[in-house]
Amino acid sequence: MRIIVAGIGEVGRHLASMLASSYHAIVAIDPKQEKLDALAEEADLVTIAGSATSFAVLQEARVEGVDLFVAVASQEETNIIAAIMAKKLGAKRVVARVDSNEYLKQGNTDLLRSLGIDSLIYPEKLASQVIIGLLGEAGTMELVEFSHGKLSLASYKLEEGMQVVGLTLRQVDRLFDEVELLIAAVTREGETLIPKGNDTLQRGDIIHLISTQKGINCWRKLIGTSVLQVNTLFVLGASRMGLRTCLDLEGKVKTIKLFENDREKCEQIAPLLHDTLLIRGDGRNTNLLLEEGLEGADAFVAVTGSSETNILTCLAAWRAGVRRIIAEVENLDYIAMAESMGIDSVVNKKLITASRIFRYTMGSDVSSVHYLTGSDAEVMEFVVQPHAPVTRGRLKDINFPRQAIVGGVVRGDSTFIAKGDTQIVPGDRVVVFAVGEVSKKVERFFG
Repeated sequence: MRIIVAGIGEVGRHLASMLASSYHAIVAIDPKQEKLDALAEEADLVTIAGSATSFAVLQEARVEGVDLFVAVASQEETNIIAAIMAKKLGAKRVVARVDSNEYLKQGNTDLLRSLGIDSLIYPEKLASQVIIGLLGEAGTMELVEFSHGKLSLASYKLEEGMQVVGLTLRQVDRLFDEVELLIAAVTREGETLIPKGNDTLQRGDIIHLISTQKGINCWRKLIGTSVLQVNTLFVLGASRMGLRTCLDLEGKVKTIKLFENDREKCEQIAPLLHDTLLIRGDGRNTNLLLEEGLEGADAFVAVTGSSETNILTCLAAWRAGVRRIIAEVENLDYIAMAESMGIDSVVNKKLITASRIFRYTMGSDVSSVHYLTGSDAEVMEFVVQPHAPVTRGRLKDINFPRQAIVGGVVRGDSTFIAKGDTQIVPGDRVVVFAVGEVSKKVERFFG
């Protein structure tokens, strides 16, 4: 595909680099040449210095007929204007990043679509939704739902003393006679692999399992985790992500305390908050957190925008005995370190946004794509098309890519885990786990 990425901030840079590595033809636009130079050192693409709202720049980028135009600059007004211009100049599909929930209201979204914008992306909203979904899941590092919750992928770190440590996958299967559950992949020492039946689970492994809600509940019971009732929540950082998380949880969590050190920012957001206690102070000050009752908090979320600050404050929360700890870590090099230091879940805005946008680069049979944090693995949900190659025989007979595995299948009202003898039929919704650069190979089986 030919794709134009306008705005090379943290989201745009990651997206452009990722798309270029997937063999798409990418043009990156940004007013700052130094950002483009840094991007060009890590990705094979074309760069154009200038404004995405300039007719001359868009024409130089050959916007007419481009398959996808993504506007992800820091200013939402720039993105909206650029996306509308790109559509009018002949772009096939346009996506614009926004930074306000106002744009996502139904009437406003309809208006922007009438002007040519196909989709709006609000990265902080997407990230806050992930945080909210993880808050009540004690022990869960990552949770992704498919087919409206009929199937889920959940990731857990195995600790010493858990019943499954030291067992092979076949032995684990025997523990779940009444429910269907598949350990689709295992991340060990930074490498994610599709395991075999005789592989043994080890302490420190991060396992990625696909199952129904009943299966995940059984897994929680087996390893000793549970659903957590969050009554007191500490949020560090009044970033867009932190503010959005608090606003979405007001009325659902009894006590929310939001810590922010910047006086001007506190004055700006105070009128927006109703059931959140805004505390002006440096959240890196452990004494301040303890004075505000950190030891009695059920959950701690650090989203300051500084990966280092988030990791360090989460360690303080861990020492204080907080049961659920979530950190925003945008520096990809820090993710593995954060996961090894007592932090339950890591949220990366770039990966979440890229997963949503990457969906538009794939066929109509792909209903969702999710990139796992700190891994080169992805999970895709397909709607199986008539005459798709995957329907031509049992899974074990169709030469399915070895670096991928068909996990769960939703067929009408029934949900089941795929086996080697499973025959996929048109209309099935299928969840596939893939490691490495095999997504295009996998996609060919479902088109």
